Amino acid sequence: MSGVWDQVVGQPAVVAELQAAVADPAAMTHAWLFTGPPGSGRSVAARAFAAALQCPDGGDGTCHACRTVLAGTHADVTVIVPDGLSIGVVEARELVRVAGRAPSQGRWQVIVVEDADRMSESAANAVLKMIEEPPPRTVVALCAPSLHPDDVPVTIRSRCRVVGLPTPAVDAVAEVLVRRDGVDPGLAAWSAGASGGHVGRARRLARDEDARMARKAVLDVPLSLVSLAACLDAADDLVGTAQEETDAATGALNGVETEALKASLGVGARGPGVAAASRGAGQLKELEKRQKSRATRIGRDSLDRALVDLAGLYRDALVLHAAPSEPLPLNHPDRRADAAELGRLIGPEGALRRIDAVLACRRALEQNVKPQVAVEALTVALRLPA
Repeated sequence: MSGVWDQVVGQPAVVAELQAAVADPAAMTHAWLFTGPPGSGRSVAARAFAAALQCPDGGDGTCHACRTVLAGTHADVTVIVPDGLSIGVVEARELVRVAGRAPSQGRWQVIVVEDADRMSESAANAVLKMIEEPPPRTVVALCAPSLHPDDVPVTIRSRCRVVGLPTPAVDAVAEVLVRRDGVDPGLAAWSAGASGGHVGRARRLARDEDARMARKAVLDVPLSLVSLAACLDAADDLVGTAQEETDAATGALNGVETEALKASLGVGARGPGVAAASRGAGQLKELEKRQKSRATRIGRDSLDRALVDLAGLYRDALVLHAAPSEPLPLNHPDRRADAAELGRLIGPEGALRRIDAVLACRRALEQNVKPQVAVEALTVALRLPA
């Protein structure tokens, strides 16, 4: 593999399928659905595919088309990355409008929708109509975690060519960290193993000491839950960490966005611009609504990473208790001793109950239960036996 395909880590079969499609335009499918668990690289594969479609050489990675697609500036490639809780019908209708345009520079008009599982029902219906009656020279690439109807409506799935991406092998992730990011081999191997093959998270763990400390703090929780007070303290820490991450990600950005919009509306100006500024009050409220949605999404994602790590440690405890001598892969190989101790303290039934509690907490957060309430209920359910 070379060129843009080098971005797609540990997926040789997927790359071969996409390369074959690019090489035969007559057999091109107009709608694609990239599925795979978080960290599998489904959106990376979709972007690489978009670049290869525009490249005269099938994705050499060096031409103007490849570089602009990967940079997000190509005129005929639109990438939707939802930063809020959902993709609404207004955004979907804009996609339909863009999809109907003829390519202005490249060979195709390409639409990539990351996290297509966040489409609202009305947005999904708008996209379905576009897929049912595809404009000529337009390719739509949707990315979602799975083929489950909760992620992708059956009506959309049935009209797409599905490309499934498994979780990359840990060795493949470590290799790319060393080769492409210049990470020390030892740190790369640890990061790849600690991330469970999640490419993006492995890179973050390798580069960011704060990320490594945050993961450690989460994985220290199970063995600390020896009393009700400890459970409530742990919940405070988990929710507080998520809030800190949200504030860090949104604080400066919100201010810049608000000031830019105010300037465009003439807020604070005198004379004829005052009337225009007053008419922009609705736009400011809409921006504030989007910013709140983005903050909620970031907070949920932060908590969800912590919950996935917790579930992984309890799964390791179950594995080690059931087959301590079997060389089964662990989600957190560097915390093997903690997982073994958990298995001894709570047993296999206790591990299963706690995994169920973590999954219940994830569902509660998705249903807009307040994070503090949901996480406190979780940590109490995870409490160690007396």
